[in-house]
This record gives sequence, structure tokens and C-alpha cells, in this order.
Amino acid sequence: MTNLLTRIKDIIVADLNEALTKKEQQNPIAKLNQYLRECERETEKVGELVGRQVKLREEFGKEYNEAIKLAEKRKHQAEIASIAGETELYQFAAAEQQHYDERAQRLKASLTQVTEQLSELERKYEEMKRSVKDMQIRRMELMGRENVTRANLQMNQVLENDSYADSSYSKFKDIEGYLDRLEQKVKSSFLSSTIDERVEQLKKKLEK
Repeated sequence: MTNLLTRIKDIIVADLNEALTKKEQQNPIAKLNQYLRECERETEKVGELVGRQVKLREEFGKEYNEAIKLAEKRKHQAEIASIAGETELYQFAAAEQQHYDERAQRLKASLTQVTEQLSELERKYEEMKRSVKDMQIRRMELMGRENVTRANLQMNQVLENDSYADSSYSKFKDIEGYLDRLEQKVKSSFLSSTIDERVEQLKKKLEK
């Protein structure tokens, strides 16, 4: 039973793949648009990561500067306590200074790493944006060529299709015939009105 289900699944997947391949062959521009949309989405995601990395670097920089300030502050306090002979206070301030010095060193290393990562992300992001723009331009070029190709095919069909030419010729003949009939009708109406008018004039002349 399991083997049968697996075979059915494989057949369905194969049919879907075949249908997608045929669709891609029939409309390559649509497939290109799909790929381009996916690339644009991926580029947007990288752009968001770049923004988050910038904020992270700012946070590391802020924490690093704060640790440096606190280390300097405790160093100064330790010197004052040492001069004053306050051993316990000196030991506390010196221990605090060492703690903030170590924190500053750790933050400096992290800040350096984050900055390097940001530079790499920015480089890749710019590269992706350039690639997307190049693909958009290529898509426009392909669409232009496709439009020209379709227009040429349609024109060739019109020029080479005898039945289409005959149909068009027949339409022209029909229009010409209609115009001839309309012209005759107008002439007849004009002559009729002219005759009536002349007869009336003759009647008036005879009466006089």
C-alpha cells in the first residue's frame, strides 16, 4: 500500500513538473518576472538585516563608550582613595576599574566584529541591488524584443494569410458598393426635388 501511494505521489509530482516546464516554455517572461520578484524579496530581507546590524553596532558603541567612562571614573576614585589612605574604598574602586576595563575590551572586540560584519552585509546588499537593477533592465530589453517579435508575427500572418486578405478585400468591395448605392440614392433624390421645383415654376408661368 505504501509503495502504491509513493508511486501515485511520484506520478503527480512528475505531472506538475511537466506542466510547470510547459508553462515556462510558453511564457518565459512570466517566469522571469517570478524570479525577479523573488530576488527583490531577498534583497529587501538583506536590507532589513543591514538596518538591524547598524542599530546593533550603535548599541555596542554606546556600551563601549559607557564602559570606558566608568573605568576612567573608578580609576580616578581609586587614586583619590589611595592618597587619602582609604584602603577599603581604594580596593573597591580598583576592582570596579578592572571590571569596566575588561568589559570595555570585550565590547571593543564585539564592536570590531559587528563593524566588519556590517561592511560585508552592506557590500552584499549593494551587489544584490545592482543585480536586481541589471535584471530589471534585461527584463525590459527582453520584453521589448518579445513585443517586436509578436508584432512581426502578427503582421506576417496578416500579409501572408490569403483568407485574411480576401476577407479584407471583400470588406472594401462591400463598402464601395454601399457608397455607390448611397450616391445613386442622393442623386435620385436631388433630381426628384429638382423636377418638382421646375414643374412648379412652369405651372406658375403658364398661369400668368
